[in-house]
Amino acid sequence: MNSTKFLITGGCGFIGTNLIKNLVSKGNHFIRIVDNLSVGTREDLAQVCKFSEKQKVNSEKTSSLKNGSSLVQLVVADILDADLSIKATQGIDVIVHLAASTGVAPSVENPRQDMEANVIGTLNYLEAARMNSVDRFIFASSGAPIGECEPPIHEEMTPHPVSPYGASKLAGEAYCSAYYRTFGIETIALRFGNVYGPVSSHKNSVVAKFIRQAMRGETLEVYGDGKQTRDFIYIDDLIQAIHLAASVEGIGGEIFQIATNDETTVNELVEKLLPMFKKKGIKNVKIQHITPRLGDVKRNFSDISKARRLLNWQPQVNLRDGLQRTVDWFYHYKAQGIQGHV
Repeated sequence: MNSTKFLITGGCGFIGTNLIKNLVSKGNHFIRIVDNLSVGTREDLAQVCKFSEKQKVNSEKTSSLKNGSSLVQLVVADILDADLSIKATQGIDVIVHLAASTGVAPSVENPRQDMEANVIGTLNYLEAARMNSVDRFIFASSGAPIGECEPPIHEEMTPHPVSPYGASKLAGEAYCSAYYRTFGIETIALRFGNVYGPVSSHKNSVVAKFIRQAMRGETLEVYGDGKQTRDFIYIDDLIQAIHLAASVEGIGGEIFQIATNDETTVNELVEKLLPMFKKKGIKNVKIQHITPRLGDVKRNFSDISKARRLLNWQPQVNLRDGLQRTVDWFYHYKAQGIQGHV
């Protein structure tokens, strides 16, 4: 991927900042970010790279890169702005579409808002890719389109989404398939497991939530009986999968499960975290089981054999090590006096 020109939507978020940090470390890449700053911030982006903020978008600088340079542009805009999407994708080689309304609970509270962000927002950037002849489009999906099933989840399962979030992500996958088969855009849908890791202070998923609650001296809130299972993947492993999806030949139109093939209950997650909290001086952490969430599936883990075979990808970080790195990062983040969600 020498001197590849990337457009990353949602680039100021958890996955986006980790991806950008990795790309910048490799050099030679132009990176344009479109983010409305509803979750991630300029400060989050500044932790991983130097960037310029653009009020007007043009493609001139994408064609004037010099070897060894790395240029990052931030465009503060919403993915629902169709005109902006066309301008932002001019001269781009690869779109990594991370921006979305994420999570089951927000989709249950406001299904229309979830649909607009995840369906119309995705369509805007697929259409912009078509108009500007962008080579490749990587779509961040999840296991939610499949819904309740007997896991492990694999790519040949018939989807039956439970939540509006699952339905909107399924629609995004469907549009990716259509734009590959009709227009020839090399779309790749990556169904992420439950991603966790450093630089996740704004993330609302269970690992980051439990760490924040413990650090604040609050009770850990577990939905239902805690026996629901998830497939937790460390952020560095996920970033490697995105790299491969951007560069491996002959995978247009494909869907990949990007997880670990390990099934972990929420109760088991808590059991792994408690000794880590204790070492940090947090003892006698209280746990409360609360009402199950609407739209949640009971079991969720993935068969990743297709990603192993076609992407030559394999997760490297086990859950215990990944959790320890994440807890350590949160404490370092707090020790630096950085405010926010910690």
